[in-house]
Amino acid sequence: MTAPQMRYKLFGRQTGLRVSEFAFGAGNFGTGWGHGADAAESRRMFDGFTAAGGNFIDAADSYQFGEAETLLGDFISAARDDFVITSKYTMSAGRDLGVSRTGNSRKNMVHSVEQSLKRLKTDRIDLYWVHVPDQMTPVEEIMRGLDDLVRSGKVLYIGLSDFPAWRVARGATIAELRGWAPLVGLQLEYSLVERTGDRELLPMAEAFGFGAALWSPLGGGFLTGKYRQGEEGRQQKLGILIHGDTDAQKTAVLDAVLAIAKEIGATPSQVAIAWLRAKAAVARTSLIPILGPRTKAQLDDALGALNVTLSPEQVQRLNEVSAASPGFPHNFINSERSRNRVTGGKADLVDPPYLPVA
Repeated sequence: MTAPQMRYKLFGRQTGLRVSEFAFGAGNFGTGWGHGADAAESRRMFDGFTAAGGNFIDAADSYQFGEAETLLGDFISAARDDFVITSKYTMSAGRDLGVSRTGNSRKNMVHSVEQSLKRLKTDRIDLYWVHVPDQMTPVEEIMRGLDDLVRSGKVLYIGLSDFPAWRVARGATIAELRGWAPLVGLQLEYSLVERTGDRELLPMAEAFGFGAALWSPLGGGFLTGKYRQGEEGRQQKLGILIHGDTDAQKTAVLDAVLAIAKEIGATPSQVAIAWLRAKAAVARTSLIPILGPRTKAQLDDALGALNVTLSPEQVQRLNEVSAASPGFPHNFINSERSRNRVTGGKADLVDPPYLPVA
């Protein structure tokens, strides 16, 4: 079989930033959390990802209490300019967290970026994410602080991770009106068992031209099928399992993934990732799955999806079984009655815009 090789995409419509079609999530670089990959295994994963053409690496100050950034800094030192390096702030790298070294404030932002630059052994971070909303800091403060970092050259691009759509849209609009550095991307959980991003976040990304980085493309390992076979893995190590056979739809999704994997002679992981690639191929902005392997073998399995092509019928089966209910107001505004009322009874004759309107 041909060695898998990635293609490259522009990260959204607001940048000329060229990124590999998969990002590598560096959360398992190191063992500071009591689980993960040691330095040697981390290096093997890094080398395997780059050998497949990967250049987009997603880190955070909190991963492995800073050890992930330290290892990543060592790995990229010989060819820093070949990589698009991201990091995040909010939850701090320290084990002994304090109120002044966590959260979204400008104070913590400045402290965090300086510490990340030291660990990464670089003079700038290519894309800097706000890791998660603290529910306290106004978005004006966040956007103004990020603009300062961009103007200083310590950060090149900025994005928001795990924020609700209305806050992302407000932040982007404020930045545009005030001439601040633009938001270029958002990060969200998205997979066959977590598609609620289809309601607001992904349409917003398409309308605003944001790149979208998709974490947990395997549903925390659920879509590999290994938990049905009795493996505890993530559940044993972390005490959590992001997704499981907890409702009829998730069970049906995994049934469909396993059936298609058997049909085409691929692994369940490859089917789940190949579905994301098929979705990305027709999306109106870039969708970049973030692979988060713990071993080189897991990485190789995921990269194998580059050689897997699902048929239109298989894609449609997965689309249908995994679809999330749109909810209000989407069910209401997309109903036949509403569409006919707003088009003078000619809904079937009015072509929608190519991009969602903002």
